[in-house]
Amino acid sequence: MTERITIADVARAAGVSMMTVSRAINNKEGVSAATRARILEIAQQMAFQPNSIAQSLASNRTATIGLVVPDIANPFFAEIARGVEDVAYVHDYNVFLLNSNESVEREEKALESLLSKQVDGLIWCSSRLSLDKLSLYLPRFAYTVLINRTIAEPMSNVIMIDVDDAAGAAQAVAHFVQHGRRKVALLAGPSHSVSGQKRRRGFLAACEQLGLAVDESHIRPCDPTSAGGYEVTLNLLQDRPQIDAILAYNDLVAVGVLQACYELGRRVPEEMTLIGFDDIPLAALVTPSLSTLRIDKYDLGERGMQTLLQLLNQTDGSAIVTQMMRPELILRESTAR
Repeated sequence: MTERITIADVARAAGVSMMTVSRAINNKEGVSAATRARILEIAQQMAFQPNSIAQSLASNRTATIGLVVPDIANPFFAEIARGVEDVAYVHDYNVFLLNSNESVEREEKALESLLSKQVDGLIWCSSRLSLDKLSLYLPRFAYTVLINRTIAEPMSNVIMIDVDDAAGAAQAVAHFVQHGRRKVALLAGPSHSVSGQKRRRGFLAACEQLGLAVDESHIRPCDPTSAGGYEVTLNLLQDRPQIDAILAYNDLVAVGVLQACYELGRRVPEEMTLIGFDDIPLAALVTPSLSTLRIDKYDLGERGMQTLLQLLNQTDGSAIVTQMMRPELILRESTAR
């Protein structure tokens, strides 16, 4: 097996000290441009690989960040992850991606794992933890970007990129009413989902503003999957057949709603109007195609990583403003126009 080339080998080949090689490789002061170029050329010829552990000890940085998501199988979070990784790659950062699988216990274990790896920062998506638990973990990371989750009290090491879920839900209700649908229902997602709670608030506020009487039995929690949407919709429409419009927690849930409506003989959009959330690729492919509230998922990921880099590199201590993204209503075949 070929022996690993060390910094001492490069120093001997270049006729300089190991300290000079270290300064040249790490772009430190005290080495002339000509000497630095010669050392780097020799190191490349010798296929020298710097020791990343030693570099991290010297710089107090690991060039790694943590990314925690609730469900990587959900295209919404997969697209966020792609945005994060594309920006991280350009800036020579590696990403530890951990999936909590909608489990609070697994989410906490993921955070503990990232702390043990001493990541430089954390991008934390749609956390399912309580606000109290959230507040316990945030001070333990040097810097955190929260995506689609907020905290009540500002923290200097935390930036929030939030989605205006309430406004999105209100847009959907307004569209229902504009097209004569007044028996509306909401599949609100998991009870611990903050996004679901915000959508519920927006849904109820819009119903009140537009004069709709909403029966609490028309609002039902569900798993954030097509199976969850299917199962809850079957029960909902058998109990409340008068319902003529459904806002689904996400597009996967909406696909389940479509299947249930098909089995129950409820034609979409003629007898049932349906709007989802997220605008995943599948939304445009099913029949009828899904109207949905579009969130630019890739942009969320890009912004998250760019914001984390700003936090990591800030030198003046100036605050970075919390960002808000508003969903856009995309009309397709599942809504009457």
